[in-house]
Formats: sequence, structure tokens, C-alpha cells
Amino acid sequence: MSTKNLSTTGSHVPPSTLVAALRRLLRPLIKLLLVNGITYPFLSNLLKSLYVEIAREEFLLNGKAQTDSRISLLSGVHRKDVKRLGEESLQEQSIPPSISLGAKLVALWTSNELYLDENGRHIPLPRQASEGGAKSFEGLVSSVSKDIRSRVILDEWLRIGVAHVDGEDRVCLNTDAFIPENGYDEKAYYFGQNLHDHIAAGAHNLLGQKPPFLDRSVYYNKLTPESVAELAELSKKLGMQALVAVNKRAGALQQRDAEKTGADQRINFGVYYFDAEGKRPQSDK
Repeated sequence: MSTKNLSTTGSHVPPSTLVAALRRLLRPLIKLLLVNGITYPFLSNLLKSLYVEIAREEFLLNGKAQTDSRISLLSGVHRKDVKRLGEESLQEQSIPPSISLGAKLVALWTSNELYLDENGRHIPLPRQASEGGAKSFEGLVSSVSKDIRSRVILDEWLRIGVAHVDGEDRVCLNTDAFIPENGYDEKAYYFGQNLHDHIAAGAHNLLGQKPPFLDRSVYYNKLTPESVAELAELSKKLGMQALVAVNKRAGALQQRDAEKTGADQRINFGVYYFDAEGKRPQSDK
């Protein structure tokens, strides 16, 4: 990464527009932290360790090993703290156990022709293989992992709201993606992953790097609650159509690329919707 725009004097004044953007994007984050009892000193220490980590890993000069003195100069963190933080083990974000397997299962269920109807929508699956064979929830789980029973997965999915069982003893997905309704750890994981990638895409574009990433939105601010409700439903419908289409194609490509050299790249495609007031009428749908 180039460091030509970095100040080494400590007197550099950042663009006011960037500071304003930072204040805006940090407001909902700070609110979340306060609700969860995460104080400023805790966040300050976390930021200090991240400044050191990123300066050490991403701002190298000609591939040379980074020195504590240069990290201190780049980050503004005292050299004593740079040394201490460099010796401490980093706490990696662990993936909740239900996610790695759960996300694979939902992706397969919503993209494989075996589990789709004539309109390309995922179908309810008989709970037991004795009822549906490969085209059952038990068959779906066993096609991805032989090491865990389908009952264990189903119990967890029922707990976090990913699926439900209907009156015919069929497992039904509640959504088109692995989005837990009640699992805090799972939601926190995706919160970090998705916002990281969205901000990374925006930062890439703001730095003028090429080619730019897709980062677009539609904004209106003179709407009635009824119009907002209509747009919320439209956004949900069209957004899920886009996600399902990309998921289906990505699943096919990943299966095709499985044995190829260089098949280690990742993508993250998402859509979001937000309205500021949250006072719209409840939809019947």
C-alpha cells in the first residue's frame, strides 16, 4: 500500500469531508457499543492495537520488516505500546459453530436444483431421509457433512429462527439466506463481516483504486410512512431476487472451481435497506 499521502510530522489535517463522514458512520456504532456496555477506554485500547496491527502489516517499505519506530510514527501510538502490543497475541474473531456449516447448508438448499421448485424457489424438505431420500433435510445435511446429525442442526436452527417445521413434518427455511433471528453470536459475526466488506469497498473507491467496487444506493427524504412501507416491501423483494440469483451462480462456479489452482478468492455481495423513522405501518405480508 502506498504511503505517499501519509503525514510524518503529526500536523497533517485530514479532509473535513472525511472527518464528517467518519462522525456519521460511527454514530450507530457508538450507540451499539454503549448499549452493550463497551466504554470509550475499552474502544480506545482496541483502536490502538488495530492501528499498530495495520501499520505493521499493510504499510511496509519495499517489503522490509516494519520497525517499532516507524509504526509509532505512522500510527501515533507510543513506541512502548507498539512493542507491548506486538508481543501480545491477537484475538481472532471466531466463527460461531452454527455458521460455517449452516451457511453452506442454506446456500446449497437455495441454489441446488434438487431442492428447488419449477420457479427456482427452495422447497420444504421432509425431515427424515426415510421420507424423502436425498431430497430431505437429513439428506441435505449428510451431503455436506457426515460428522453431525441433522437433528442437532435442526434444533439449533429452530432456536435461532433460521427454519421451522410445518404440520407435515417438513423443514422449511424462514429466509433465503443464513440470517439468524435470535442467535446473537451469529448476528454479531455477520455484522462484523458484512460491514467490514462494505467499508472496505467504499475505502477502496475513496482512495481511487481501480477498478472501483459496486457501492450504490437509492436515497429519498420526502416520503409518507405509507410510501416508505411500499418501498420497504419492494426493496425486500428485489433485493432477495438479486441475492438468490448471485448465490445460485456462485454455488455453481465454486463447485466448478473446486479443483483449480488459485481457487482461494472470496466475494461478498449484499443489499441493504434502511429508513430513519421506523414508524411505517405494519405490512400484512
